[in-house]
Amino acid sequence: MASNHPENMPMFEKVLIANRGEIACRIARTCRQLGIRTVAVYSEADANAMHVTACDEAWLLGPAPARESYLNIERILEIARRSGAQAIHPGYGFLAENADFARACEQAGVVFIGPPAAAIEAMGSKSAAKAIMAEAGVPLVPGYHGEEQSVEFLAAVAEEIGYPVLLKASAGGGGKGMRRVDRPADFADALVSAKREAAAAFGDDRVLIEKYLLRPRHVEMQVFADRHGNVVHLFERDCSVQRRHQKVIEEAPAPGLAAATRQRMGAAAIAAARAIGYVGAGTVEFIMDAEGGFYFMEMNTRLQVEHPVTEMITGLDLVAWQLEVAAGRPLPLAQEELAMRGHAFEARIYAEDPQRDFLPAIGTIRSLHMPEPGPHVRIDTGVRSGDEISMHYDPMIAKLIVWGEDRDQALLRLRQALAACSIAGTTTNVEFLARVASHPAFAAGAVDTHFIDTYRDELLPPPQPATDAVLATAALHQLLAIQQQAAARARASNDPWSPWHDCTGFRLNGSSWHSLEFRDGERELIVIAHFRPGSFLLELPGGTVAASAHPQPDGRLRVVLEERQFDAWVQRDGQQLTIQLDGHRHQLLLADLDAATLLEDEPADGGLHAPMPGVVRAVLVEPGQKVEEGDALLVLEAMKMEYTIRAPSAGVIERIDFAVGDQVSEGAELLALAPLES
Repeated sequence: MASNHPENMPMFEKVLIANRGEIACRIARTCRQLGIRTVAVYSEADANAMHVTACDEAWLLGPAPARESYLNIERILEIARRSGAQAIHPGYGFLAENADFARACEQAGVVFIGPPAAAIEAMGSKSAAKAIMAEAGVPLVPGYHGEEQSVEFLAAVAEEIGYPVLLKASAGGGGKGMRRVDRPADFADALVSAKREAAAAFGDDRVLIEKYLLRPRHVEMQVFADRHGNVVHLFERDCSVQRRHQKVIEEAPAPGLAAATRQRMGAAAIAAARAIGYVGAGTVEFIMDAEGGFYFMEMNTRLQVEHPVTEMITGLDLVAWQLEVAAGRPLPLAQEELAMRGHAFEARIYAEDPQRDFLPAIGTIRSLHMPEPGPHVRIDTGVRSGDEISMHYDPMIAKLIVWGEDRDQALLRLRQALAACSIAGTTTNVEFLARVASHPAFAAGAVDTHFIDTYRDELLPPPQPATDAVLATAALHQLLAIQQQAAARARASNDPWSPWHDCTGFRLNGSSWHSLEFRDGERELIVIAHFRPGSFLLELPGGTVAASAHPQPDGRLRVVLEERQFDAWVQRDGQQLTIQLDGHRHQLLLADLDAATLLEDEPADGGLHAPMPGVVRAVLVEPGQKVEEGDALLVLEAMKMEYTIRAPSAGVIERIDFAVGDQVSEGAELLALAPLES
């Protein structure tokens, strides 16, 4: 007869994951390890997404916009019922902290893998949360969290607290509705602005006021609670390095945190969880001043994005713990059984442009190379090469997590792992992350929430001119592409030994050299390549060097320049070449493209497609005209440069889809070329 002890409560057989991307894949991984079947849900935009294939089955939610898909409570519950899922894991974001969703799950007889709806509601309002924490004896920053919202009253409160003060939206987070005010004269305008933003973001314009702490740190405690009255903390994470009030790099444990402070902070976090009858995984966030005092900020009633660093230093699987607790089982370990080992960092890799205030950068990931996962390196991602970074969702590409015996070792591994990341097709923050990880102040653990602003000039320097090594790498990449194309044409022809397939100079009236033109910002650079057996002689701005290149199985390019050898990543996206070398990324534009290289990505459907967005400047053929291989067909202008689309083979022009002056998008079919009849 089965025991009714909590330890023997049955585990779920099937779980629906009400999320997408990296977190959905991460939850699916743990479920698979535990033998739990998983149900994915997806929008029309995510039909081929990684999280869909990571689960045992997948159901369509609706159109791409989140409100019509991942936020559709009724549809998610319908899928849970039809699929036979016994529980729903919300991940983070979307419905993870939605009390109505938690309550709807309960009413539908489906287990919500998260806290009770009442706990979510208690922490959903910053003002209400502060009142609860004050009652529980959790330290609070001096401030006002009441209902009176008149300008006169709040201005008087700010004077009493003492400037600078921070206005924060009572109902929200993510930096929205937040304003720093340094003097009384600016208070009224800042209040109006904060209220307007809060109303737009959260439908609630109420704000709270807090004393603004100079050079504060953001330190949070991971807590866990079960339905049997057990509550523990799993130590802290430092999340001080932020942009636009959003975390960039997290680490555990917090550098320089005294053991006594850790103990007090852990006790405060447990008290906070008990005060609201918490169940499951949660995070109590504190702000620390320069003297080591800490104050409650908010509680996130879900699994955090940065939970992997806690897993790395504790050796625990927090998603497995969530499943255990949701199934009614007690916490696997008591507080005295928990311990930290080593140090861990997490770097959030985003499709965003740090030079443009970290604005999201949508686009297709042409190639994605990440360091090899292992005991010390972990990659959590929800995208692959070829996936689109959509305007509809968060632009996260991956979380890079590393572990070391101590902070210095972990930091070295973080730098090495970032240097091994290579992503093409969209702008990313990888190089910015590498600069943060290499900054002396970060290495010293001297972090606070103003770190990026303090060192902005060093972390976001203007682009540096390409070195000869970068230019040589770009040239060698193009020369190899030209050779490969020539070889492919030879293999496909009736006369593979014809000298007309040779790219070493025969077609250049006997001269065994090739000219390559690049643009580096406003600089135009020319590399003259002289062909040698198995190598090249490159004329570079800094001099002439013997050079060769050898593609590696993992996609890297092994470059030899005189006596020096090094590995580089090179990706091409239209005219743009991205070269990753010595931990730095450089972008060059191709100003003079060889016909073979221009057409290297053309589909074999008879259509010739635009390799990048541009304007048609000349149409050199007409329908019905016969053309030979290499004949100029159309001139396209892009990025202030012209280049010619040429015939990849002999044929007849069937149709032309654009006229002079037309704007074309990347991938647009320009004209159709039919093969010659034999």
